Parts: sequence; structure tokens; C-alpha cells
Amino acid sequence: MKLEVVDLGPFQPEEVEIAVEHCGLCHSDISVLNNEWGMSQYPAVLGHEVIGRITAVGPNAKGLKIGQRVGVGWNSGSCMHCHQCMSGEHHLCPQVQATIVGHRGGFASHIRTHWAWAIPLPEKLNFAEAGPLLCGGVTVFAPLAMHAKPTSRVGIIGIGGLGHMAVKFAAAYGCNVTAFTSSESKFEEAKGFGAHHVVATRDSAAIKKLAKSFDLLISTVNVPLDWDTIIGALAPNGRLHVVGAVLEPIPLAAFSLIMGQRSISGSPTGSPVTLATMLDFAALHNVAPQTEHFPMSGINEAFARLESGKARYRIVLDADF
Repeated sequence: MKLEVVDLGPFQPEEVEIAVEHCGLCHSDISVLNNEWGMSQYPAVLGHEVIGRITAVGPNAKGLKIGQRVGVGWNSGSCMHCHQCMSGEHHLCPQVQATIVGHRGGFASHIRTHWAWAIPLPEKLNFAEAGPLLCGGVTVFAPLAMHAKPTSRVGIIGIGGLGHMAVKFAAAYGCNVTAFTSSESKFEEAKGFGAHHVVATRDSAAIKKLAKSFDLLISTVNVPLDWDTIIGALAPNGRLHVVGAVLEPIPLAAFSLIMGQRSISGSPTGSPVTLATMLDFAALHNVAPQTEHFPMSGINEAFARLESGKARYRIVLDADF
């Protein structure tokens, strides 16, 4: 990646323009950079975990003002009139605009977004650390909000950029939390994030001992697992919720779903309301990602560190141009 001057085009009536202060580096940025999902458009300005201040407000934008600090996540626009948008599920809009696919993202001095997707930030939030909440954070918060109760027994599969935030959110919500990780070096860290129990994902025998015990399992990994054993760990009416973009098909035996009345589901990030709710929850319960900071001018070095798997656990780029 290299620094260039980019023309953002005419300023639209429902847009706001934001001066970028910080922007998280997400594994999805790598996926789009390398076209792993077959949807990339080049040239691309990546970055979709944006924290900044509004510098311009279109005449038809609602509820925002110049100088206000906001966040922008995976999406930066939707049609605002379809069934999904009118139902408050803007992130499921057929015309939803991804921030870094066919749109200029946040590894920049400024970014534009539809006003509805510029999320005001709670004052008690640590702004410099908040960027990863806008994609990774809401991605794991949404299934907890949809499918868990404070009394639920929840398992988080994978303790990385997504998983460590999932553990923090689930623990703050009051759940009994088990962390599943392939790295034994992360056992104590997972407990520090709030996990009550830690299990090795490669230890099928240990997982089988947990049969029929979890109300919700959230898989944050992008690699195949022993799916039959994972499904077997669900309690009756339990749910496996997938947010990790594993590219291989997930083979499942229908009988294990039917007899336990179990479910498997997935979700993308979240609507503007879900984003705002997640940020309020994070501010109230002091939930923040564990981060490493790089100057935005060091973006290639930051990408290399993330691709190497050495990041602990999210990288934030601080604007320096």
C-alpha cells in the first residue's frame, strides 16, 4: 500500500465527512486486500474501524454536527427504504454498502459515510482503543444480544482478534464463559479476559466431556473444526453461531441437530442501533480490545504483523498525515 491523493467525488446531501483519528486493522482488511472472498474492487482504500471527528455535514444528514466524534464500521451506507432497513436491520439491506468494497475506507485522512452509519461515541469510551469495537466488537456482541441470557453457559471458540472481545463481552453480560483455544499459551490470558474455564480445541476428548452443556457456542475461527464434537457440546436447544469466515463447508449430521433441537446460525456485523447499543455496553462495563498501535504511515509493517499471527490482539493505526 502507498500514500496517494484520492478524490472522493461530490459530497452527497446525506453524507458526513470525518477526519480520521484512529482506525483498527481487521483481518477482513487482509481478506479484501487479497480478494479471498472474491468481492474486492481495486484500487482500494481499506480500513473499516474508524474513529474520528465530523468535519462536514450534508444538508439532509440527521442528528449529527461538526466536531462530534463518531465511529464507522464495516458498513457505510444502506438504502434506508427496504424491508430490512425499515425493520431496523440495515446491515441486511440488499444494497448495503461495505466501507472498503466499492467505497473509500478509513486508512486515510478523511472518510465519508451516510449519516445513519456514523455512530456517536459515548463520552466514557476510550476513543483511541475503540476502533476494533466497530467491526470485531459488534460481530461478537450481536449473537450474545440475540441468543444469550446472563444465565447462559457460553463457549467462545478461538481467542484471537474476535474471540478475546467475545470473552470480555460474555463475561460482562454475566454468562458462564468457556474459552476454546488451540494455543495453550493463551490459557491464562483467556482467564484474564474473563473466561471461567479454558479448553484446548485440539483435545476432542476434553470437549466430549462437555457434551450437552452449552447454550451458545460462538465460533470466531476461520479454520475447520471437529464439527460433530462441537455440535455434541450443545445443550438441548443450544446454538452454534458462526462469525469466523471459514471458507470450507461445515459438514453436519442432521440427527445431532434434530434430537437435541439444536441450531446453527451466523451473522455479519450489526445495524446502527446494535452498534450504538454495543458501544454503550462497552462504555458501561469497561470492555475494550487489547491493542497494539502503529502510526498509519507504518501500515505495511502493521499488515505484516497481523498476517504473521503475532498481533495481540487487535492493531490500531493512529493517523499521522
